[in-house]
Amino acid sequence: MRIAVIGTGGIGGPFGASLATAGADVIFVARGAHLAAIRKDGLRIEGDRGETHIRPARATDDIASRRR
Repeated sequence: MRIAVIGTGGIGGPFGASLATAGADVIFVARGAHLAAIRKDGLRIEGDRGETHIRPARATDDIASRRR
């Protein structure tokens, strides 16, 4: 199953990272600086539960496109 996380912010980021860590095929939808950072360095989640780094992380700002 392919999962799209629409809005990779404070809720979508950790939720999508958990899914990706568990082996799900996840694409993150973001824009602007967040999109550029995810494409460059992957998705990094830091919090009181520790750190998760999804690298490489697939990310887009065009949910209509089939190209990722």
